[in-house]
Amino acid sequence: MVDDWNEWNAERVRRFRGEAGARGLPEGEVEAWVRALVPGTFFAEGGDGPVVVRLGGSPGLPEGVPVPECPLVAAVDCALLPGGSGLPADGRLLFFGEPSLDFRGPAGGSVVHVPAGAATDVRKAGSVYGPFAEQELRTVWRHLSPLDGESYAESRWEEPDDEQYELGGELGDAWRAVGGSWPVWTFALGGQPVVLNDNPLAAPEDGGDWTVLAAWRREEAVVTWLIRREDLAVGRFDRVYGYADM
Repeated sequence: MVDDWNEWNAERVRRFRGEAGARGLPEGEVEAWVRALVPGTFFAEGGDGPVVVRLGGSPGLPEGVPVPECPLVAAVDCALLPGGSGLPADGRLLFFGEPSLDFRGPAGGSVVHVPAGAATDVRKAGSVYGPFAEQELRTVWRHLSPLDGESYAESRWEEPDDEQYELGGELGDAWRAVGGSWPVWTFALGGQPVVLNDNPLAAPEDGGDWTVLAAWRREEAVVTWLIRREDLAVGRFDRVYGYADM
C-alpha cells in the first residue's frame, strides 16, 4: 500500500507539472510549489479496515502520568500507521486539546505515548469541552500536502504583492485540478498546516524548526499540534505547541 501511495503521489506531481505548464505558469514557481509539498497521513470515517484512530472518549493513562487539562481528542494505534510517519512503531499516541482560543502556546502533556502493553486506568480531564463523542476512523491514505495559495505566497516572498498572491492561488488551482476525489478528513498526522486565519507554524516565537505533528478538524475549528523536528526525531512529545483556530 505504501508503494501504491508513493506511486500515486509521484504521478500527481507529474500531472501537476503538465497542468501548470498548460496554464502558462512559470516553471520556477511550479518547482518551488513541488518542493513545498509535505507528506501527511489522513484519516476519515467509513471503510472496513481496522480502527487506526479513535476520536473522543476518556483516555487510559499509565500510572504516574498526570491527567491533562484538556479532554482526549484522538488515540492513534501506532502499529497500524503506514511507514515513514516518524512516530513510535507501537503503542498508542494520545492527543489532548480543545477548540478554544485558550489552547494556544506551549502544550506539554497534550501528547502522550502509551507503550504497548502498559497498564492504564481511565481518567477524565477537568474541562468544559469533554469528553468528545467517540468516532472510529478506519479510512487511511497518505498523500502530499500543499500550502494554501496565500500561505504559499507569504512563505515564498517576504512581502508578496497582488500578482504573487494571485500566482499562489493559480498554483493551488492547478494542484487541485489533478488531485482526484478524497474523503473529507477529520484527523491528520503531518502534512502542511490548515490555515483558517493565521498559519500555526508562525505562532511559536522561539525561532525553532517547527513542523505539524497532527491536526483535528471539528466543525468550524482546527486544532493543530506542532513539534520541533529535532524533538520528533527522538520522540520528545512533551514539548509540543498547541494552536486552535476558528
